[in-house]
Amino acid sequence: MPQPAVPVGAVDHLPRWRRPETLLMLMAIASPLAFATWMALLNNFVVEKAAFDGFDIGVLHVAREIPGFLAFLVVWILLIMREQLLAYLSLILLGLGTAITGEFPSFWGLMITTTLSSVGFHYFETINQSLQLQWLPKEHAPRAIGRIVAAGSFGSLVVFGLIIFAWRELGLSYSTVYWAAGLACAAIAAFCWIAFPRFEAPVIQNKQMVLRRRYWLYYALIFIGGARRQIFVVFAPFMMVERFDLKVHEVTGLMLVNYIAVMLFAPYAGRLIQRLGESTALKLEYVGLLTVFSLYAGIYFFEWSVWLAMALYVADHMLFSLAIAHKTYFQKIADPADQAPTAAVAFTINHIAAVTLPAPLGLLWLAQPGAVFALAAALAIVSLGLAFLVPRHPQAGNETLWRPRPSAMAQPGE
Repeated sequence: MPQPAVPVGAVDHLPRWRRPETLLMLMAIASPLAFATWMALLNNFVVEKAAFDGFDIGVLHVAREIPGFLAFLVVWILLIMREQLLAYLSLILLGLGTAITGEFPSFWGLMITTTLSSVGFHYFETINQSLQLQWLPKEHAPRAIGRIVAAGSFGSLVVFGLIIFAWRELGLSYSTVYWAAGLACAAIAAFCWIAFPRFEAPVIQNKQMVLRRRYWLYYALIFIGGARRQIFVVFAPFMMVERFDLKVHEVTGLMLVNYIAVMLFAPYAGRLIQRLGESTALKLEYVGLLTVFSLYAGIYFFEWSVWLAMALYVADHMLFSLAIAHKTYFQKIADPADQAPTAAVAFTINHIAAVTLPAPLGLLWLAQPGAVFALAAALAIVSLGLAFLVPRHPQAGNETLWRPRPSAMAQPGE
């Protein structure tokens, strides 16, 4: 029986646990139950069970990112399915793909299971971003998204605590942990499907591809950020295992500390963005990331210690909390009907580099790992330059400080 529709502006009669922000928090917890487990075990799993090298891990991450590159297909899926339902189904697919990962410890087995879980993860993240921007009012969005990020970090925190306990005290296998985490994610998605009403956003979303010239700065920030982020996601944890020989419980312990830091920092990051504005927050993020990646490169060139590497790993994730400013910047400049299609397009733009970079960077890694992080530092410099074009008070008609000649300016709707 379909759930009744409830406008997001008229939810005061609902108990707090059945309101949109609570649903967003629950889904934010469900996703990392599967994805964070997959990431926490991946590098040890592929090295110990599948004998991967740097090139293999790069190719695997290309496969993982292809569904993100194809996120624009969400626009057409939404012609036949509501966003909220697609979010639930994506989480279930993410959970099931993660659950079976441990059963296929080979290159091609991991390529298939990774692709399945990645479709669920990337389509959920696309819809999740769209729902956040539609359901949360602009004046409170940075703080609310900060709380949602903190909820996701709490979910990851629980995962890593359980992995450390299970691995050291119970001696569980990779397969058992993958099954437990994947089924937990799917179960939460099923609960949300049953327990929450169908929320109606105030503006009907465009059901077609949207590319507007006036959003160019947002697209550029997303593209460069995707390239820089991909380098970190693929190679920073792999370095911990390959160079410093960290074991499963040690890698998981690092991630545990990492998510405690993010859980505490993310709400503060949201308040900081709300107080200082997106432009200042993005500049702070990129200066911090430039420092992090420069020091990461130095680990290889100067043979610094594992403790510095772990501290930089945590610092990067804390800085990434400031990327909330990407979402709220777009929320302020966009036509409200563009939220869903632009979230899909933005994920595709974000994943252009994610699909093309890991394999060639895997080859570069074999020759000079430090150069990979030096490239990430260069990309942080480009992002910092773009951040200086973000206005202090962005809005439709004031999307960027760079002004083209009047004859070349786009119309407001373009």
